[in-house]
Amino acid sequence: MSGSMMGSPVPNEHETVGAYALGILDDAEATAFEAHLATCEWCAQQLDELAGMEPMLAALADLPGSGTPAIGESLSAKPSPRIVNKLVDEVAERRAQKRRRSMYMVAAAAALIIGGPFVAMAASGGDSGGGAKQNQVLAATPKELFDSMSDKVSATDSSTGVSATVAMQEKNWGTSLGLELKGVKGPLKCSLIAVGTNGERWTASTWSVGKWGYGIPNGKTEESKQPLYIGGAVAPAQNDIDHFEVVDSDGNKLVQVAA
Repeated sequence: MSGSMMGSPVPNEHETVGAYALGILDDAEATAFEAHLATCEWCAQQLDELAGMEPMLAALADLPGSGTPAIGESLSAKPSPRIVNKLVDEVAERRAQKRRRSMYMVAAAAALIIGGPFVAMAASGGDSGGGAKQNQVLAATPKELFDSMSDKVSATDSSTGVSATVAMQEKNWGTSLGLELKGVKGPLKCSLIAVGTNGERWTASTWSVGKWGYGIPNGKTEESKQPLYIGGAVAPAQNDIDHFEVVDSDGNKLVQVAA
C-alpha cells in the first residue's frame, strides 16, 4: 500500500476493503460495501492496489501441503509484523465464519497485499526421490492466469461496444475466472458478476477503468489500446453458472457472456 495511506489511521468502515478484494463477503455485505465504495476515494485506491489478489489466492489453495512457511522470504518488500498481524486477524476472522478457504491462504493474502509482487513460495506435499519435500514457486499475472485457462466464452454488446472473454477453470472450492475486457471507456467502476442457474448473483471481481479506457484501437495512450485482464473467483461450480455480466457501479450492464 502507498506510504501516504500507511501513515494515517483508517476508519473502521474502510476495513472491509481487504475482505471485499478477496471475495469473502456475502451478497448483503458486498452490496453494502459497494455503496460505501461509490463515495470513498480511499477505498477505491486500495481496491485498485488489491486487484488480481483473488486468482492468486485461488491458485495457492490448489498447492499441496499444509502451509506456506517460506512465503515471506520470497517477497522483495517485507511487511512489518504489526501490519501483517492486523491483516491476518481481519481476514482470518471472516474466513473462519465463512469456512470457504484454508487458513494458510490468509497468511498468503497478507503477504501479497503488503509486499506487492505476484510471487509466492509454498511447500509441496509430494516427495522427491529421497523423500524430501520440494518447494514450488508460483508467479502469475492476471493475463497469465487468463491464458492458462482453456475454457473461454466471449460476447460483444452492440449497444455499448464492450467485448468480454471469460475464462473458466473448475476447482474443488468453486470456479476460478479470468476476464479479458475490450472497448470499455471510463472513468468507471466495474464488476464481473456470475449469475447462477438458480438466479443467484456472485461478485467475482471489481476494478476501476481510467478515463482513457481499455482495448480501444485508436486509444490516446498505449495502455488504453491494450485489453484489460482481471482475475476472479466464485463459489458455484462451473456447471451451476448460467452467464456472466460486466456491470458498472450504477448497475448498468456493459456486456453479458453466456457461460
